[in-house]
Amino acid sequence: MKRVAVLSVHTSPLEQPGTGDAGGMNVYIVETATRMARRGIAVEIFTRATSSELPPVAELAPGVKVRHVVAGPFEGLGKEELPGQLCAFTAGVLRAEARHEPGHYDVVHSHYWLSGQVGWLARERWAVPLVHTAHTLAKVKNLALAADDTPEPRMRVIGEEQVVAEADRLVANTDVEAAELVKLYDADPSKVLVVPPGVDLERFTPGDRDGARAALGLRPESVVLAFVGRIQPLKAPDVLLRAAAEMVARDPGLRARLVVLVVGGPSGSGMKTPEELVRLAAELRISDVVRFMPPQGGEALARVYRAADVVAVPSYNESFGLVALEAQACGTPVVAAAVGGLPVAVRDWVSGALVDSHEPGAWARVLTSIALNPACREELASNAVGHARRFSWDRTTDSLLAGYAEARDVFREEVIA
Repeated sequence: MKRVAVLSVHTSPLEQPGTGDAGGMNVYIVETATRMARRGIAVEIFTRATSSELPPVAELAPGVKVRHVVAGPFEGLGKEELPGQLCAFTAGVLRAEARHEPGHYDVVHSHYWLSGQVGWLARERWAVPLVHTAHTLAKVKNLALAADDTPEPRMRVIGEEQVVAEADRLVANTDVEAAELVKLYDADPSKVLVVPPGVDLERFTPGDRDGARAALGLRPESVVLAFVGRIQPLKAPDVLLRAAAEMVARDPGLRARLVVLVVGGPSGSGMKTPEELVRLAAELRISDVVRFMPPQGGEALARVYRAADVVAVPSYNESFGLVALEAQACGTPVVAAAVGGLPVAVRDWVSGALVDSHEPGAWARVLTSIALNPACREELASNAVGHARRFSWDRTTDSLLAGYAEARDVFREEVIA
C-alpha cells in the first residue's frame, strides 16, 4: 500500500470539530491519515474549497495532503445543497488523478454518503477498490429523531443504498452498525468490516482536576456537568439542561455549586435557532448555572474533560461517540444514552452509566448518583481510564490498512476473473 485517496466532501479535516459540520468524522480522518503517513503511506484528502483564500493543496502533516476542490460557491453550503455540486467535485478529483500515471492510488476511502457517491465513480475510473465509512445512516437517524428534528431526505437514503451496493468494503464502528447495514440496507455481510474508532491516548490523559477548574475559572468544590459536541437536536444537549433543572428543583442548595458546561457550536438543524439553548436555560431558570463555551481543541478540550465530574452524551443516535472515549481517557465518568455505539464506548456502571430514555428525571437521577457521590465517581473514573485504553487510533489504523489490503486483493481477483 503506497497511496490512499480519502474523500471528505462536506467537511474539511482542517476545521475545528464542534461546530457546523465538523465533528467526530473530522477527528477520525485526521487521526487515521496521520498514522498511515507514519507508516510510509502517502494520503491525499479531497475536500470542498470553502474560501478563495485556501491554497489548492495544504499539508495536514508530513505525508498527508489536503486538496481543496472548487465545487460551487466558496461560501458555506448546507449538506442538503451539496448533492448539486457532486458532479463538479467529482470532476476536480478525477482531474487531480489524471495528472499521474495510471494506478497512482491503491484504494479510495470515502467518508459519509456524499463522498461515497464520488468514490463510486472514482472506483470505476481508477480501477481501485472503494472502502466506505458512513459515520451516520439516514435510516437509523430517522428511526430515532428528536421531537423537533428534521428527518433525513429520501435523496440521502437512496444515495446511501447505492453506495452500500457499490463499495468493496463497508467500515462499521460497531457490531450494531454492521447489523444495521445488513438489515436496513441489504449490505453483503462479507463486505462489512467492524473497526472501532480510537482515542488519542497521549493527549487525553488523567490530570489535575483542581488545576483544570482553576484554568476555567471554576471553584474546586463545584459540581461540574459537561456537554461537548455540536449543538443540534440530534445531540440532545437540552436533555442535560432539563436534567440540571430537575436536580436543582430537588435540591435547591445545589444551585450554589452546580455548573453546567456546554461546549460547542450550532450545527445541522440547530443552525436555524442558534440561541435556542440560551433561551431554554432562561425558561428553566438555570441561566446562572449554565456556561456556554465555543468549541475547544487540543489541551483546552482535555482541560474541560478533566474539570468535569461527569460528561453527558445524551444523543438520540451515535454511531460510536468519540467524546465519550476522550472524556473517559481523561478519567471522567460518562453518562450516555443507550443508543447506537455508545454501549460499546461506555461500560454501564463500570466506566460510566447508560440511560435508556431521554426523560430528564431519569437523567437527573443518574447524574446525581454519580456527581454527588464521591466514592461512586472515583470508582467509575478509575475504570474509565482502563476502558478507554482498550481503544487507540493505532489499532484503528492497523485494522483499516488490513481492510484496504483485503479489498485490493479481492478486487484484483475479480478484475482478472
